[in-house]
Amino acid sequence: MQQMLDSLQKKEEQIKQGGGANRIEKEHKKGKMTARERITLLLDENTDFQEIGLWAAYEMYQEEGGCPSAGVVTGIGTVCGKTCMIVANDATVKAGAWFPMTAKKNLRAQEIAIENHLPIIYLVDSAGVYLPMQDEIFPDKEHFGRIFRNNAVISAKGIPQIAAIMGSCVAGGAYLPIMSDEALIVDGTGSVFLAGSYLVKAAIGEKVDNETLGGATTHTEISGVTDYKMKNDTECILTIRNLVDNLGPRQTAGFNRKKAVEPEFSISEMMKDFPDDRTKPYDMMSVIKGLIDGGSFTEYKKGYGQTLITGYARIDGWSVGIVANQRKIVKSKTGEMQIGGVIYSDSADKAARFIMNCNQKKVPILFLQDVTGFMIGKRSEHGGIIKDGAKMVNAVANSTVPKITVIVGNSYGAGNYAMCGKAYDPRFIYAWPSAQIAVMGGTQAAKVLTQIQVSALEKKGKELSDDDKAAILEKIKSRYDEQTDVRYAAARLWVDGIISPEDTRSRISKAIECANHNPELPEFKTGVLQV
Repeated sequence: MQQMLDSLQKKEEQIKQGGGANRIEKEHKKGKMTARERITLLLDENTDFQEIGLWAAYEMYQEEGGCPSAGVVTGIGTVCGKTCMIVANDATVKAGAWFPMTAKKNLRAQEIAIENHLPIIYLVDSAGVYLPMQDEIFPDKEHFGRIFRNNAVISAKGIPQIAAIMGSCVAGGAYLPIMSDEALIVDGTGSVFLAGSYLVKAAIGEKVDNETLGGATTHTEISGVTDYKMKNDTECILTIRNLVDNLGPRQTAGFNRKKAVEPEFSISEMMKDFPDDRTKPYDMMSVIKGLIDGGSFTEYKKGYGQTLITGYARIDGWSVGIVANQRKIVKSKTGEMQIGGVIYSDSADKAARFIMNCNQKKVPILFLQDVTGFMIGKRSEHGGIIKDGAKMVNAVANSTVPKITVIVGNSYGAGNYAMCGKAYDPRFIYAWPSAQIAVMGGTQAAKVLTQIQVSALEKKGKELSDDDKAAILEKIKSRYDEQTDVRYAAARLWVDGIISPEDTRSRISKAIECANHNPELPEFKTGVLQV
């Protein structure tokens, strides 16, 4: 685990350099800070910035020269004592142009702000849509235009939005800051217009420079489009802090919190029995005891459905319900040995009931995933595993209390769904470096696909030796292993970030703190439930 963490941390430092040292220097020569420098100045001193989507677009768009962190920095930070979502375009990456993953990352940031009623601060510095890929970013529901729709929805919900135009802001992108509640613009570097000077000349024959067309003086003294004219980045950031400091009080959900107690297990103890081999069993209780406040766990239906652990606990003082895959081999009530990490009918039934209880009691739920899926075979099918699995998925899908998911190991097939994978709207979803996300394990999938491919070739009359079959297997497994790697998942925002076991407790605590900002908790309904 430590080797994986060291390797990931080294790569993360490289990603944080954006377009590299030369591009950073060019921004400085223009009198501009980089996106990360702006965020550092914006945040309260000695507070953490919990970045969302650092690995977005990792090893994607290689033909385009890459797009580190999707060209935008997003995350949660404290500004004048208030928890805020921050979105900052990174102009060192393709001048802050929008790639498909840039749009997806921005939408995820807005989604988190909406779900948790967090004020959102946009630090705008972007050349607009990356035109060679316009068909993948422009017209669809989850493309670029959805961001402006979200601006309107966020405003209607009374969630504050503050935007600072600190560089280019072109075409459709011009709507984002102006649809915010308040807009600042930096003199000399900030500009906003629907069409730049070249397009204006080509379209209507008018000659005008960009500063006259849409600079700070134009929009604060003539058009009235922006509200504050700032002399430089520093004044702009400090003014944003003043605006946030003046925000009025906000209601909360009132989730239960007491004084925090240190966990019973240290991080080293928690990880002592955690295996490198993702197929080996271990006791998930050791992970739970390393995350929760010491002595706070009350297990629900301990002797029933033992391949899932359910119970109430506190994490950093917050009351939570926990649903976790038990990875050790256990004995069922009938004496049958059950495989760890597999969800059986009794486990699914227990989890569904527990999730309903958490909603009844208004207790946030933490899902700890290390799941290979639901149990298969004649006995399980005859016992109604599909019905019981549907019951659990129904409860997860309709749950209205905040859900936080941490993938510590495997996340395969329908187990991903039942344990609140990305498709089931967790408020936040994180993964350990050991996480693997796929429809099934790499070895099993490779064997199935190899059988299909070999069968197809043999039907065409081709004779394959054992070495030929082994080569096919290895090629398929190699591709599958690449796709199950946690970095592949993080690049596509299937998870909000790759975190270390050491940071897990603080991330969960911050997630519940964010969720507590939203006082609106809809009524829990399950619809038709298979019983």
